[in-house]
Amino acid sequence: MAVKIRLARHGAKKAPYYRVVVADSRARRDGRYIEQVGTYNPCVEPAAVNMDIEKIDEWIGKGAIPTDTVARLIEAQRKND
Repeated sequence: MAVKIRLARHGAKKAPYYRVVVADSRARRDGRYIEQVGTYNPCVEPAAVNMDIEKIDEWIGKGAIPTDTVARLIEAQRKND
């Protein structure tokens, strides 16, 4: 089973709000996920990013692969902490 750390879109039309989730790569974008590990709101200034870095590192250790966007958000979160 290929596991990815990716964004799941929520919120209203033209006002997106994303959850950072660990999900099977075959699952739908907003479908079933294994665990929620953070949130991302690009509609506020500055963009609000809240992630549990310990859980993310644990999942990466188990073989989960973050998407390009999530990898950028993780790097930004680590710089700020």
